[in-house]
Amino acid sequence: MMVDSWERARNVLAAAKIPPGHLAHLRPLLGGTYNTVEELRLTDGTRYVLKIPPAQTTPGLRHERELLVSEAEFCDGAAKADVTAPHVVAVGGHPGGRHLLMTACPGDPWDDSLTAAERPPLRRELGRQVARLHRITGPGFGYPSGALGPLAGDWRTAFTAMLDAVLDDAREYRARLPRPADEVARTVRAAFPALDEVAVPCLVHFDLWQGNILVDRSTGAARIGGLIDGERMFWGDPLADFVSLALLGDIRKDEDFLAGYREAGGRAVFDTPARLRLALYRSYLYLIMHTETVPRATGEEHDGWIQTVVAPELLLALDEIRELTAR
Repeated sequence: MMVDSWERARNVLAAAKIPPGHLAHLRPLLGGTYNTVEELRLTDGTRYVLKIPPAQTTPGLRHERELLVSEAEFCDGAAKADVTAPHVVAVGGHPGGRHLLMTACPGDPWDDSLTAAERPPLRRELGRQVARLHRITGPGFGYPSGALGPLAGDWRTAFTAMLDAVLDDAREYRARLPRPADEVARTVRAAFPALDEVAVPCLVHFDLWQGNILVDRSTGAARIGGLIDGERMFWGDPLADFVSLALLGDIRKDEDFLAGYREAGGRAVFDTPARLRLALYRSYLYLIMHTETVPRATGEEHDGWIQTVVAPELLLALDEIRELTAR
């Protein structure tokens, strides 16, 4: 069934007590891989972002149910932390048919247009903002959406359930992994004791790659305009955010980010238990990236990139677990 985006947007605005007749412009925002995302602009220039989940019959991964619940939780946490991020205007609908209306943040996704002089202070500012995010704590560990069940009382229980879920997805979709799912499961299990060091469930965005970091130049100097797309958020180990912040790389080489993170009180120690946990979180993210290509039918070019670029990084993470647990 075709959906009239304008009619839907007007209904959402009316439910939020915003005059629907003030809607002047609507455009889809590209870059999202799961939800439908639209920018709404009113006659007075005010901008909102509307997110609509796919139909319940759309294939996806186990943890992707009720993602907008997690995104609203992220936005609320970011506001408490005084971090630049969207503010929730309204959450509507019912489970399986929600929508999320948020304020729009200024700026454009971080890209290669940044100069060599702009990058270090921006990474430092980003480090300070992420450290403030990590001060926000939750009532338990895991996805607040409840997609994988209730929040857990300890991080090992929550994270092993997250790993099990994506490995089950990989088996179900017959995802092309560089090693069989059962072998991956055996390898990561050896690192699970390192998860017991995490005692406090902190806010983790888990998708802070450059495309979800807006850079605003409207006042002259480049600054962080917003941390967006918090739909993958969970309560867990702050160290997990370092994976997407250094996607397919090593956060330990990002001296500017780490300096800002530590300035704002963030703890960044890379001892053996921390390295094991980082390898686990890298494995989790790269397993997701492999597996989601099947239900999303991402196409030959993207699938090739996964196999040539992401697969070697997954193998490196698994090999690091083997090496560190063999000592």
